[in-house]
Amino acid sequence: MHLIRVICVLAACLVPVWSAAAEEVVNVYSARHYDTDDALIKRFTEETGIKVNLIEGRSDTLLSRIEQEGELSPADVFITVDAGRLRIAEEKGVLQPTRSEILEARIPASLRHPDGLWFGLTQRARVIVASKDRVPADLTLDYEDLADPRWKGRLLIRSSSNIYNQSLVASLIENNGESGAEAWCRGVVANMARTPQGGDTDQIRAVAAGEGDVAVVNHYYLARLLNGKEADREVASKVRVIFPNQYGRGTHVNVCGAGVVKSAPNPGNAVKFIEFLASAPAQQRFAEGNQEYPAVEGIETSKTLRGFGPFKADALNAAKLGANNKQAVRTMDRAGWR
Repeated sequence: MHLIRVICVLAACLVPVWSAAAEEVVNVYSARHYDTDDALIKRFTEETGIKVNLIEGRSDTLLSRIEQEGELSPADVFITVDAGRLRIAEEKGVLQPTRSEILEARIPASLRHPDGLWFGLTQRARVIVASKDRVPADLTLDYEDLADPRWKGRLLIRSSSNIYNQSLVASLIENNGESGAEAWCRGVVANMARTPQGGDTDQIRAVAAGEGDVAVVNHYYLARLLNGKEADREVASKVRVIFPNQYGRGTHVNVCGAGVVKSAPNPGNAVKFIEFLASAPAQQRFAEGNQEYPAVEGIETSKTLRGFGPFKADALNAAKLGANNKQAVRTMDRAGWR
């Protein structure tokens, strides 16, 4: 009995030590990586004393790892891009609801999960790039216009397996109903200048090369070209940005978001880390890392994005994009979008 009592006393003394040590780290599983992220991590540690252990990888790989690790997973924060991928994390039960007055005050309601499962940290606009030579400079377009027969043989867009296109269709389902979204998808398929191939940058290059007149892409792909090598800048100089639906609901935007992992061993530090990424200095650096728009209002964007001009964003809650994902995939399949 005496030995058992001694062991219990020792254990009681050690628990606070372990807890204190745990409070000094945060383990981040991230599906995005830019040099600016490394700089922010360093700054977070300098300001808080909390060490960041960063694990990088593809979104599906990281989610599988968290699942395999189970309750013993060291993951505190999960970061990924697109609401569709955040939805997968939701469905797998990887994330836990989080309440934070700081995050709820800084992140607009449309860019965070209603139950606090994740918070958007940057915005990605799905825009139309148009040929400067073959599309009138004063032309405005809605997404719906791309299904019009006048664009037959002139439209470039990547495959239906692309999560960005799935989220765009998910937004159309929410705004126009499933039948309206399916009619749009059929019109898009009929108007394609070629069978979908390549990524968003390839669509921009194809417009510049005359293979099509308009393309649907995430805005930052054009921003990258504008800041690239001379050949890239030459490609970018041949197209212009059109923000769709400016006289209606606004341009579809998606998010890069972060949530606290359900089994997080350091949930308090996880919240502190996400709150730090929502601070003004971090927002500017985090967004500029990939030429994205900050999630927090009033933060200055990069010089390149300011060159695109202001735009009205669709206020649809980004969580709806993930919720409608499976329906969007079925809709695209029925329309023959491959």
